[in-house]
Amino acid sequence: MTLELDDVSYVAGGKTFIYPTNLTLENGTMNVLLGPTSSGKTTLMRLMAGLDVPTKGRIRWNGEDVTGQRVQDRKIAMVYQQFINYPAMTVYDNIASPMKLMGLETAEIDSRVRKTAELMQLTPMLDRKPLELSGGQQQRCALARALVKNAGLVLLDEPLANLDYKLREELRAEIPRIFAESGSIFVYATTEPEEALLLGGNCATLWEGRVTQFGPTAQVYRNPKDATTARVFSDPPMNFLHVEKRGDLMHFGHEESIPAVGGHAADGKYMLGFRPNHLSLEPGEGKLGFDATLGVMELTGSETFVHLSHFDAKWVGLIHGVRDLKPGQKLPVYLDTSRIYLFAEDGTLVASAPYAETVSHG
Repeated sequence: MTLELDDVSYVAGGKTFIYPTNLTLENGTMNVLLGPTSSGKTTLMRLMAGLDVPTKGRIRWNGEDVTGQRVQDRKIAMVYQQFINYPAMTVYDNIASPMKLMGLETAEIDSRVRKTAELMQLTPMLDRKPLELSGGQQQRCALARALVKNAGLVLLDEPLANLDYKLREELRAEIPRIFAESGSIFVYATTEPEEALLLGGNCATLWEGRVTQFGPTAQVYRNPKDATTARVFSDPPMNFLHVEKRGDLMHFGHEESIPAVGGHAADGKYMLGFRPNHLSLEPGEGKLGFDATLGVMELTGSETFVHLSHFDAKWVGLIHGVRDLKPGQKLPVYLDTSRIYLFAEDGTLVASAPYAETVSHG
């Protein structure tokens, strides 16, 4: 089974929500749509489901053109951020409800309900009502109702966003196992890069209605093809420093310079890119030092986000531990050269960070 989007775009009210997009999703794959709010994730899923019809382009399922086909006539299932269960029904009846609408035999319905409940660890709760369940169990019930349809395409639109941290972690670990056992094409929308990495599979990064890159999730993370993809696949977004390469040095600010990075790039203007977790307050071998000014700090338990000013650039660093730092103070920060990406002025990737190249070929 394959789902193909062939030059699909979507315009409504004179506004372009999805620019021309080509994607092919294969049977038995997890496909993550990663992007900020309003980047086009939900619209793309609605097009895949048949809830919206593309303005241009075609959608094919196993080679068959289903562009105008009603959503009721497609073998799809959807689970939303606001998980929906029928409060008056038991968990058993909630899971069984789509199969009853399909007119399946009672024995077939019972078999599928019990198999799916076991997969979702809901067997002890089948006689309970949804409001008697925890938030995670309620979402598992909604997922079970989607999976039990044996749909070829399962669309999950930020399904864990309304759960607390512990429940999100629990279900994030379970979803890849569930998907692997079902064999469907899964499409999972999220705003969180960490969630995309945990889910694995393939990842499409979205920005303002455009798919900027699609491929194996870890590969897209380590080797973003441009600065936009790098921003999307970093939380907080990737930091940048505008430099001019002249010979063996890269110049920035008020005639400050560092040794050139990025291999054998020609002289000219570039952007250095590096993720917040690759900045540190400790010098070391192979690290470059920069003088920054501390703005504000955000404590997140055992880690601290430091908001920094470096000339006209605003950076964020993720520092381990809780530090006694004062807003407005000068703060030297350090960056491992193996973690620096080199981008052209227009944002095109010129050279991946050396660590990413090592991992990719290791």
